Amino acid sequence: MATGRLAVLSNVNMNMVIRMLQKQAEVYDAEGYGNELGALLNPASSYHAFQPDITFLIMDLAELLEHDYDPQTAKERIGNWFQTLEGCLPEHGVFYVSDAYLWAVELAVLADPERKQQLESLWSAALQQLTEKHSNVRIFPYRWIIEHQGEEKAFSLKMWYMGKVLLGMETQSLLAEKILQQAELEERTPKKVLVLDLDNTLWGGLAGETDHTPVLLSEDHSGLAYKNLQRVIKLMQEQGVLLAIASKNNEEDAMEILEHHPHMLLGPEDFAARRINWDPKPDNIRKMAEELNLGTDSFVFFDDSEAEREMVRQMLPEVTVPDFPARPEELAPCMAKIYEEYFARAVITKEDREKTAQYRANAGRNAMAEQAVSFEDYVKKLEICLIPVDPKEHLDRLTQLLNKTNQFNLTTRRYTREQMQQIVEDAGKRVFLYQVTDAFGDNGIVAAAIVDTDGELPEITDLVMSCRVMGRNIENAVIDRIEEQMQEEGYTGLRSRYIPTAKNKPVEALYEKLGYHRTESTQEGGTCYEITLAERPERAYWLKETLYD
Repeated sequence: MATGRLAVLSNVNMNMVIRMLQKQAEVYDAEGYGNELGALLNPASSYHAFQPDITFLIMDLAELLEHDYDPQTAKERIGNWFQTLEGCLPEHGVFYVSDAYLWAVELAVLADPERKQQLESLWSAALQQLTEKHSNVRIFPYRWIIEHQGEEKAFSLKMWYMGKVLLGMETQSLLAEKILQQAELEERTPKKVLVLDLDNTLWGGLAGETDHTPVLLSEDHSGLAYKNLQRVIKLMQEQGVLLAIASKNNEEDAMEILEHHPHMLLGPEDFAARRINWDPKPDNIRKMAEELNLGTDSFVFFDDSEAEREMVRQMLPEVTVPDFPARPEELAPCMAKIYEEYFARAVITKEDREKTAQYRANAGRNAMAEQAVSFEDYVKKLEICLIPVDPKEHLDRLTQLLNKTNQFNLTTRRYTREQMQQIVEDAGKRVFLYQVTDAFGDNGIVAAAIVDTDGELPEITDLVMSCRVMGRNIENAVIDRIEEQMQEEGYTGLRSRYIPTAKNKPVEALYEKLGYHRTESTQEGGTCYEITLAERPERAYWLKETLYD
């Protein structure tokens, strides 16, 4: 059940969809339909009094165009609608605007087959521009719903004539289901790693047995089923899913296929970690989790062997182990469902798209660490740069970082995007957000802190850092910057706290190491700390460059 407050606004009757949603979520009772922009424009409207967290604007393009299909007129009407929407778009909350599907009964006799696509493209271009300008605007996949149902089944002329209800009952149910799915994506923490077997999983047949039984991977028959599976996985990887291999093979045989088979779409560079050996797979998954510095509860294991799946379920119950399809033709749809159920996210950030490269670069850092004569030598060679970024311009990443980080998270508070928006605009809060680069590349935006200055002394209420940059003393530089700014603002002391969770044991003693002294225990079983800024100690860290605002 979605926990956020939802609103559905439309230019056609959505009352039945709203009733369906209200059985599972708190949903705004819209005052009719066709006045979607008026509700937004009027600050005294019941819509604004309801204060929804997520608003869905489900628009019928034919009605918006008033069934006038002249391209120039349509361009003006669409432009005016989006201009009005942008002018009254609140900064708080998330807005989903439906993509375009143009349907009306009279279009069956439209002689120009390009006209429909042209009009839909006008809407799509305007919507894309809006999402690029406003990070709290998303595209709602209305078109997918219609195409999934088919026009004849999706629309109901009988219901349209009865009460301007455009969609058939089954389509309305699917629309309500999709709205709830998107709302849940805004709240959940997705899985991070997809662990894959090789033989009879990424390809058909056995590596090393190709002289007797060729590997099934091609553009036809069952070989195409395996290639289509790889197409799905490749797109998942490009959207932030980390891939790993846990396979019982001779590594040389498996790498020969990975590197040289003409139909392989996934190469060695697409995998953040690999364990191709004869060790038990639970052991290999544990080692990959250590290598990636991630919890095994963020792993999903996909293997054709029921015995291997059961072993992982028994020995690593926190790993998600979905069933494997019975037939090759079910592989790609099965993986698409796994993505939707475990990995899909509301927003895919720049950091998500570059995640595999970032984790592979960590392998180079680890190799450098093994060769370094000392920790200081290693960190100096990394040539780390700490770069502040504007939290208002990276609100999605800031929210994601606070909600996903577990190990290096001093208080593990979770925030909605709207709450985060309010914090960055609050004059009593200071939000610190940092990007880290080094000799191996860009680690992305990986560290954040929030300081509340409304009390007698300012307090660090949140301090998080991505696990991929832990162990390089970067936190010392971040704390130094926070303390320097507090001193510049005239404060003499700074407070902080640690609240223990099942996963943040690595930072239990962080504030003590930084020179803070304990003041009291908290009701959550945590500890409060304080430091006199004039007496703060010198801390060790080595940066090539520290850029401050």
